Amino acid sequence: MVDACMRQLRATGWINFRMRAMLVSFAAYHLWLHWREPGLFLAVQFLDFEPGIHWSQMQMQSGTTGINTLRIYSPAKQARDHDPTGEYVRRWVPEFGTPAYPKPIVDERAALAFARERLFGLRGQAQAKREADAIQAKHGSRRSGLPPSGMKGRRTKRPPVGQGELF
Repeated sequence: MVDACMRQLRATGWINFRMRAMLVSFAAYHLWLHWREPGLFLAVQFLDFEPGIHWSQMQMQSGTTGINTLRIYSPAKQARDHDPTGEYVRRWVPEFGTPAYPKPIVDERAALAFARERLFGLRGQAQAKREADAIQAKHGSRRSGLPPSGMKGRRTKRPPVGQGELF
């Protein structure tokens, strides 16, 4: 799925938000790359690059904001959920499953387990919690009634807001 997304991005300049997030997650958590280098590469690829969105998403998806829930995507799960027949992967990586396709550079299960253990362990430390609370208090913009990211709790249901007039 990562290879297919990269090939589509290189060929078209666009992939959807979920696949963008998966690529950043893969770079950060499976490959342990700092977010800046993948961010620079992706910025050049995206036809719809917008710095104000791109860089904040790079930091958030790679878990460096300190206040957002860690989103560690499994490319295999994304493939099962969003390409169950393999049509997308076959379109962009026709050699997948043949001797011409190289072996994976990362053991996905081991990388996911290591990232979760390491990062959630760090996030659980008292000092990290204090720092996250301080960041949230100074910079957060949570709406009243919503719990901070990562906290278990019930959200209050709000009535749907109708679309207003444009003109």
